Amino acid sequence: MIQDIQPHHYDNQYRQVPPDRESYVMYYEDHAVLARRTTEGIVFPRFRDLERLNEEIYEDCIYLFTIDEDRYYLVQGISREPLSEFTMENTEIFRSADPRYQCFAGITGYQLHNWYRNHKYCGRCGHLMKRDEKERMLCCEECGNMEYPKICPAVIIGLTDGNRLLMSKYAGGAYKKYALLAGFTEIGETVEETVRREVMEEVGLKVKNIRYYKSQPWSFSDTLLMGFYCDLDGGDHITLDREELALAEWFEREVIPDVTSHESLTNEMIMRFKNGEV
Repeated sequence: MIQDIQPHHYDNQYRQVPPDRESYVMYYEDHAVLARRTTEGIVFPRFRDLERLNEEIYEDCIYLFTIDEDRYYLVQGISREPLSEFTMENTEIFRSADPRYQCFAGITGYQLHNWYRNHKYCGRCGHLMKRDEKERMLCCEECGNMEYPKICPAVIIGLTDGNRLLMSKYAGGAYKKYALLAGFTEIGETVEETVRREVMEEVGLKVKNIRYYKSQPWSFSDTLLMGFYCDLDGGDHITLDREELALAEWFEREVIPDVTSHESLTNEMIMRFKNGEV
C-alpha cells in the first residue's frame, strides 16, 4: 500500500528546524504539485533548485516531516524559471508513480497543505491563526481556539457470501474501476456500526461476523481507512443506492478481475479474497 515505503523511514514528529539547500520543497496549487518526471519516477525540487528566484523561500516555509535523513517543507508561493524542468503535476500521479516513498511524501504533504490552507482564519472568531512552535497546531491569539489536523475515520467493507465477494463501482467521480463498499463513520457511531449501516444503505443487505483486517492512512481524502470483512446475513438480493453506486454485483472468487495497482487497502482486500486468504 502507498504507506509501505520500507526500507525508507517516515518520521512525522513536528520539528521547528530551518531548511537547508538540500531539503525538499513541497509546493501545491489546487490539485497539482510541483515535480519533475524522470526515468526513475517523480522528483521534487530542493531548495537549491528554487532559491535564485525566491530569496525569501527559506523563511516562508513550514516543516512537514522527514523521510530517512531528508526534510520536507511546505512552501506557500514561489516564482519559477520560464523553462523550468519542474512542472505542476496532478496529485493523482501519487496513485501509480514511482518511487513509492516519494508518492507517499507527496500525498501526505498535500493533506497538510489543505489543512493549513483551510484553517488560515479562526473558525470561531475569524482572526488569523498562528502556527505553534512546539507542535503541529494552529492557535487563535484573539479567542484561544486551537486547531489540530483532522483525520476522518472511514471503513472499507469486504462483504462475502461463501465463495463470493460483493464488488461495486462508484456513481460519478473519476475512479471507474471495481471497488468495495465504503463509507465515513458518523458522530456517535462505532466503526462496526458504520459497516452495518453502509451495507444496508448502499445495497440493502444485512451482515454478520464483522472482523477487522487492517488500517491505512489515505491522504487523498484526509481519511484513516479501516478494513473489515463480514459475512452476508440472510438474502442476497441487492437494492442499489444509485446516488452512491453505479452498480454492485457478486463475484465468484475465481472470476474476480485482477488488480494491477497495489496502493490502496481496497485493492489489497480484493486480492486477499481472490487468492483464498479469506
